[in-house]
Amino acid sequence: MALTPADVSRIAHLARLELSPDQQAQMLQQLNGFFGIVEQMSAVDTRGVEPLYTPLAAVHAVPLRLRDDVVSETVDREANQASAPAVEQGLYLVPRVIE
Repeated sequence: MALTPADVSRIAHLARLELSPDQQAQMLQQLNGFFGIVEQMSAVDTRGVEPLYTPLAAVHAVPLRLRDDVVSETVDREANQASAPAVEQGLYLVPRVIE
């Protein structure tokens, strides 16, 4: 998938970037290079390959350093809403911003 100069202009507009013509040409080359690499990686057959959570797992066994998922705090709605300017039936009341 190759981008065109019009694509780069649109992306720059959406990102609110002002690019000179030289910068647009450089960005076009860089983005097309990136998408070329992505296409090469997509072409590789990865069926049967187990995903790694760290590249070190390809070298030796790495234990997972994840903690148990347990509740450590409870939600106290009244305490959390005590500092709110306006609350009704457990909901925060805010000023209307759209007419």
